[in-house]
Amino acid sequence: MNYVPGTYTYSQQTLEAILAGIKREASTIEFYSRLSNATPNFNHKNNIHYALENKKIHLNQLTNLYTTLTGRLPMYQMDKVPFQSYREGLKKAYEAGIADSEEYRKNCSLTQYPLIQNVFLHASFREKENAVRFASLNEEVLMDFGSKPYVVDIEKVTKQNNTYRTALWTGDYFQVTVMSINIGDDIGLEVHPTTDQFIRIEDGQGLVQMGDSKDKLDFKVEAFEDYAIMVPAGKWHNLTNTGNKPLKVYVIYAPPEHPFGTVHETKAAAMASE
Repeated sequence: MNYVPGTYTYSQQTLEAILAGIKREASTIEFYSRLSNATPNFNHKNNIHYALENKKIHLNQLTNLYTTLTGRLPMYQMDKVPFQSYREGLKKAYEAGIADSEEYRKNCSLTQYPLIQNVFLHASFREKENAVRFASLNEEVLMDFGSKPYVVDIEKVTKQNNTYRTALWTGDYFQVTVMSINIGDDIGLEVHPTTDQFIRIEDGQGLVQMGDSKDKLDFKVEAFEDYAIMVPAGKWHNLTNTGNKPLKVYVIYAPPEHPFGTVHETKAAAMASE
């Protein structure tokens, strides 16, 4: 069956491609909305919101095109994209972006009508842009890689981390976490009876305090970028940010101190989990 507005002919295949695109966009909008709720920080949420707005534009363009050509609204059912973790969601978003970009590019050959071709080409370009965006976000996501072999630029991931605490690697005998301490805030006075602790400052400065009891912190030293702090098991200790920017540190616990996969977005969240 052909549709002939003006001098242009539209095949059934073209209309089916438009309808498939509408279903794909609507499904992805729902997917991106759920993914946005799982973001670890504002930067990620802002990036996904940008991609989401692109999808809404595509959906509106394709819906208007379909309605103009057929004289009726599109009928379809959305597919729900499952994901168990934010990282898995980013991976699926990236893969979908690559596949959708290629599909829209192929759809351009179904018609000679410039208006339809432009809609497909615009969608193809934006899908590729979204895929690049999700690939970049995926590289920034920190997660617990223990106890698999793992090599990392520890300075880079420590500085890019914006959570109070995220476990980066949890093995049988030691654990690595990255931490970001807000200006004027501290890690919190604590003691680990059977765990030795190593702290290295990658950015910022802080006051180190240690002692045999919580009321007698007689060891006090100012520490700066590239300083390392060794905390013996059984010592009460604290590290307070005394600088004018977030204090970025990575911490090694031996043996592990926190559960595998620990992510504490804020200090309050960490306190609440104890």
